[in-house]
Amino acid sequence: MEEKKLDINSIIGFILIAAILMYMLWQNQPTPEELEAQAKAKQEQIDAEAIAQEKSAETFVATPEDFSAIPTNDSIQLANLKNRIGAFAYSSSLSSTTPEETIIENEVLYLKVNNKGGYLSEVKLKQFVNYDSVPIYLIKDQNAIFNLNFSTTDNRILNTQDLYFQPTITKSGDNQILSMKLKVSETQFLEYRYELKPNDYMLGLSVKSQGLNNVINSSQQVTLDWRLKGYRHAKSVAYENRYTRLTYQHDGGKVSKLGERGDDDETEKDIEWLSFRQHFFSSILLTDKPFKTAFLKSETLAIDEEIDTIFTKSYAVSIPLELIGGEINESLNMYYGPTDSQTLKQYDRNLEESIPFGWGLFGWINKALFIPLFGFLSGFLPYGIAIIVMTILVRLVLSPVLYKSYLSQAKMKILKPEIAEIAAKHKDNPMKKQKETMALYSKAGASPMAGCLPALVQLPVFYALFMFFPTAFELRQKSFLWAEDLSSYDTIAELPFNIPLYGDHVSLFPILASIAIFFYMKMTTGQQMASTPTQEGMPDMAKMMKYMIYLSPIMMLFFFNNYASGLSLYYFISNLITIGIMLVIKNYILDEDKIHAQIQVNKKKPRKQGKFQRKMAEMMEKAEEQKQAQQKRKK
Repeated sequence: MEEKKLDINSIIGFILIAAILMYMLWQNQPTPEELEAQAKAKQEQIDAEAIAQEKSAETFVATPEDFSAIPTNDSIQLANLKNRIGAFAYSSSLSSTTPEETIIENEVLYLKVNNKGGYLSEVKLKQFVNYDSVPIYLIKDQNAIFNLNFSTTDNRILNTQDLYFQPTITKSGDNQILSMKLKVSETQFLEYRYELKPNDYMLGLSVKSQGLNNVINSSQQVTLDWRLKGYRHAKSVAYENRYTRLTYQHDGGKVSKLGERGDDDETEKDIEWLSFRQHFFSSILLTDKPFKTAFLKSETLAIDEEIDTIFTKSYAVSIPLELIGGEINESLNMYYGPTDSQTLKQYDRNLEESIPFGWGLFGWINKALFIPLFGFLSGFLPYGIAIIVMTILVRLVLSPVLYKSYLSQAKMKILKPEIAEIAAKHKDNPMKKQKETMALYSKAGASPMAGCLPALVQLPVFYALFMFFPTAFELRQKSFLWAEDLSSYDTIAELPFNIPLYGDHVSLFPILASIAIFFYMKMTTGQQMASTPTQEGMPDMAKMMKYMIYLSPIMMLFFFNNYASGLSLYYFISNLITIGIMLVIKNYILDEDKIHAQIQVNKKKPRKQGKFQRKMAEMMEKAEEQKQAQQKRKK
């Protein structure tokens, strides 16, 4: 390899470049006039900063001695903070003399209040754990904010979450009282006053100011911002997220909700309470005097269940507060606890309406019937057995409806040959055929619609129970047979992959319920087909009904695989009992020969038509006359 050497030409080149650079620096150096102008500008800047610092210092009550004990680095930070927050630097100057957090607790709640911001930085429910046996935290690791935003008379915009409060703990009887004060002086302050009673999930909170009418700019809006990101507490984040929702009461008792899925926001008036519901646990803000208006927002964070999601939803509310005489004065309460109807009901604030029992009639059935009944049964029976007993009672109560349905189908089966004769006799005259068919139904005391009535009657019960089991707090982490938690799915096998709509596990109760519904559908469909008259288009209907025999169990299997096992247990037992009742009715109660004889007796009796039947007959006669008139005109 050839050795590289530095030749004479390179040396001359470097010397020339250095000379050029030195000449350029000499040419661009500032003149004496420029140096004097720069020095003057620098001095003016120093003087301006000194004047600003003196003006800012005039608003502080704190003396130099107050800062002497603070470390150097903190002193620099507090000096910068003074320039930003003005009068409230008094509290900040004392921040290093107290612990960063203050703890209060009772038998059910463990609370930490951060001195910076004065709001709850940790809320732990002592008596509950999540699906992974970790304590339930509603607030932890900065997932919540409680902040007042306002402007001052010296045109500063402040957020209390950035300012330091001074804590003081006292007692009133058995109640613990924590006063957090953001001070301008000893007699001028903003106070958060927390009051915690023994064995209570409700925390008293008053937000008041004293002597700040000349500090807070009353011409500008004071806004309360409350935000929370809800932690995941259940095995299925998608299932938990379905029952995680922002609910609120407004307009004198009306309860509304933001959207269940996706993002939603709303501006409402006269808000009485706001609930950040996280399925089985809730954070609720209550006010003694309704908020005139509030902006509410909910955002879904659990997008993909395959990802190990930490949070379910993000909630945010923004509430303009009213100033009275230039001061803040709000009497509030905060509830942190289970979304349990019995627990919420004891506060007499209609908080139990934050639980999705179902709208209208369905909610009424749950509140008036199933919640008291299940509460009574579970008081002395294991929860799984209580579900089975309640299912038996429901099916027995509905058995007369099932009997009526079977009786109607039996009558239709007996009349099927006569209906077929009428159809053949008037195959070219549909109106005549329909009229005689209805006359036959009337004489025999049968109706094709009677078979639909049981389904309509059972529908409210079906939907009410569909809403009851996923929201029944009593079932949470209660086991039965192989199901570890009746409020969640019962896993008998984990899959190494995820099946869309089904999941990554196999639940046994939905399989059993699907098998039961298959046999139930097979029995009911066969009975319906036997009682349905053969008409045009009926082969297609028969095919569809056959498909439903197989489609319904498959839908049940996929849909309920991720649902509460208590709900699947109910449907499994319910279908088994229904099949048993149907077999008893068919084989031991109904006698087709007696029914046929009774129909013949009914046909001979003069039967007065009802208003509806007369109206239908008149409509059909008019339609027939119009049709005949049209045929004559064509001829």
